[in-house]
Amino acid sequence: MHSKTIKYYNENAGEFVFNTVGANMEYHQKRFCERLPKGALILDFGCGSGRDTKHFMSQGYQVDAMDGSEELCRMASDFTGIEVKHGYFHELDEEDKYDGIWACSSILHLPIDELKEVFSKMAKALRDQGVVYASFKYGEFEGERNGRYFTDLNEERLHRLIEDTGVFIVEETWITSDVKLGRDEEKWMNMILKKKELY
Repeated sequence: MHSKTIKYYNENAGEFVFNTVGANMEYHQKRFCERLPKGALILDFGCGSGRDTKHFMSQGYQVDAMDGSEELCRMASDFTGIEVKHGYFHELDEEDKYDGIWACSSILHLPIDELKEVFSKMAKALRDQGVVYASFKYGEFEGERNGRYFTDLNEERLHRLIEDTGVFIVEETWITSDVKLGRDEEKWMNMILKKKELY
């Protein structure tokens, strides 16, 4: 991930948490959780404020949480009551550990080539039948925007990414408006990916 993106989150952590911690993600969380076994182990991959980690824990799931911003790790640890690991997406090095990986508005900060590498690492970290929820801004843009790096996806770009990596099956996708107040004109691509068998 670009160091400038990490710097942005370290310098704007308080404002970011204020703007996102109360966002209602219940619809997306439900579609993810209905595919998980009871008491599943989830990786909150780029947990930000810790909002979703706290929700999953309240529903009886086990959660590992990590983020690339040291400041967000500190704030998320305070919010959730668990230790949030500081680490970068490309450092994921687990095997057959997680039932689900939650990557909400997080891996979209990776350039497409790094995203391909991280997709493979995510698949390796998942158990058989494991699933991923991920969200990306909807479109074809790739580059810096508002002080951060973004890779946007639409149906065609997602299809190409899935074909190039060969580690996931697309279970479903859906388009939504931004849940943050005053941002409903921004569209997001949400997806559930399932680990391919024998990967």
